[in-house]
Amino acid sequence: MKFFVSALFINLVLGLLNSYAGPKPTPPIKKMAGIEKSLFGKFPDGRDADLFTLRNAAGMTVKITNYGGYIVSMTAPDKSGNFEDIILGMPTFADYLKGTPSLGPIIGRFGNRIGGAKFTLDGKEYVLAANNRGNQIHGGRVGFDKKLWNATPVDGDQPMLKLTYTSPDGEEGYPGTLSVQVAYTLQKDNSLRITYQAVSDKPTVINLTNHAYFNLSGMKRDVLGYELMIKANSFLPTDASQIPTGAIEPVKGTPFDFTKPTVVGARINDTTNIQIKYGSGYDHCWVLDGPTNKLRLGATVHDPESGRLMTMYTTEPGVQVYTANHLNGLKGKEGVAYTKRFGICLETQHFPDSPNKPNFPSTVLRPGETYRSITVYHFSAK
Repeated sequence: MKFFVSALFINLVLGLLNSYAGPKPTPPIKKMAGIEKSLFGKFPDGRDADLFTLRNAAGMTVKITNYGGYIVSMTAPDKSGNFEDIILGMPTFADYLKGTPSLGPIIGRFGNRIGGAKFTLDGKEYVLAANNRGNQIHGGRVGFDKKLWNATPVDGDQPMLKLTYTSPDGEEGYPGTLSVQVAYTLQKDNSLRITYQAVSDKPTVINLTNHAYFNLSGMKRDVLGYELMIKANSFLPTDASQIPTGAIEPVKGTPFDFTKPTVVGARINDTTNIQIKYGSGYDHCWVLDGPTNKLRLGATVHDPESGRLMTMYTTEPGVQVYTANHLNGLKGKEGVAYTKRFGICLETQHFPDSPNKPNFPSTVLRPGETYRSITVYHFSAK
């Protein structure tokens, strides 16, 4: 009986001590959907470049800077539910200022190449800045990827970042004052939706895209083992400087046939095909099936090891698939070396050199018209 009372007394004392031991630790609060702004870095002239973190309730995050509209990072779950960064990017703002091989920015005024760095519109020739073997690529020497855009964050369960930039008449040789808006929206279903709009006060040409390099393994492996499907029965062959010849050729019977899921590395080094030789692998525009100006399935990329699946939808007539053939070991985030074929780009767009190819879909934008384009990258796992 004495022991029973003592034990009871001890338990009572312990209970009282616990009740006065101070507040219990607060369980971690799950991050809710929304958008946050932080300082990314400063220009030499003192201007700020900001970093915007978009987050959805499922746990996916996308980080975008208003310098060049770069997608700095993006997380997506693997088949075990683990979120990892799947976008090639640089560690600091200073690294972006030094210049990158287009690791995720907005590309404009004209994505891809314009042959001879010139074109004729309404009988007048326009000479552009040549920055690629006598041609122009990705908007010239100081394209949209090197501009500080005005940013408007829009909070909510599907956070959005609106970026605007006004390109003056004559910039990089292009006619017309061009007002551009690009909106990044992180959707509830783990999709990143990119919407492009533009108007011009003079006839001009325009072809906007994003140049993100995806690595669905979470930076563990190159992309050669990925399974790629492109909903396209034809592609655009090029000359040795990678300017389209104007022909539209069937993919059937060539290394460019991805009408069914096919391993990226299966035929990427088949230099008996002159197009593979010209591109040092895949760096070509596929002509997507289906009606343009309507959002439709364009391509899928699957990493069998992580299980991550990226599904791309677009309103554009084409997609330039680039397999990072010229990355040379650049040190990226977390000190990871970005080596040859460590990423894959799906650059939705009108066709390269369209201003000089009357048989290609027109890229002309006239006063009173609005350029519109939508691309969606959806992420899942299987």
